[in-house]
Amino acid sequence: MAFETLVTDELDRLPDDMVDGLDNVIFVVEDRPEDGSLDLLGLYDGFALTERDRYGQGELPDRIIVYREPHLHACDDIDALRDEIHTTLVHEIAHFYGIDDTRLHELGWA
Repeated sequence: MAFETLVTDELDRLPDDMVDGLDNVIFVVEDRPEDGSLDLLGLYDGFALTERDRYGQGELPDRIIVYREPHLHACDDIDALRDEIHTTLVHEIAHFYGIDDTRLHELGWA
């Protein structure tokens, strides 16, 4: 199964109230982070909802990037891959809502 399909499937499984609030955000799959590492599974690139007072009309969309190769490197089977993609999506969407890594760790999503 294609990695992009897994990402789409996991997005579809997220609660509506988590996804419906996303404004001007696109989801992107890339092979690896710019530094080539296998440590980073995803990235939120944009302004959190809590910082949107700086946001203007016509802004480019924020991006949630899911990195293919780090996920494949970290997971031994399709079930683990699905779980990790799900966790990555929740983690990066939380950054959109202004939740930082410390709080995500407390909640078990980091």
